[in-house]
Amino acid sequence: MQRRFSVGEARKELRGLHGWRLKKGKLHKEYKFRSFNEAIAFINRLRPIANAMNHHPELHNVYDKVAIDLVTHDAGGLTSLDFELARKIDSAARAQMLRLPSPSAARRQTSSR
Repeated sequence: MQRRFSVGEARKELRGLHGWRLKKGKLHKEYKFRSFNEAIAFINRLRPIANAMNHHPELHNVYDKVAIDLVTHDAGGLTSLDFELARKIDSAARAQMLRLPSPSAARRQTSSR
């Protein structure tokens, strides 16, 4: 079992993450996409990452938004697994954003059909 971080250790680790915060004892971040389909594609991108780590995020989706909470339930708090998964989630988000067409390119594709 993973060792649970103290609040001080969690805050120190949090400094290395962009946009994540502590919320009710969990790591929390919200992502906004341009559409429902992009938000769901992001969630689907996380599945193999979480499965490979055997560490699964709490996900909440409302249309173009995805909220993520991370906590190691077995340890009763935050562990190194949560911070490692947060970094991998951020990498997946960056990779998806780089692959998305710009809004103007998407409009051009739609209007040319």
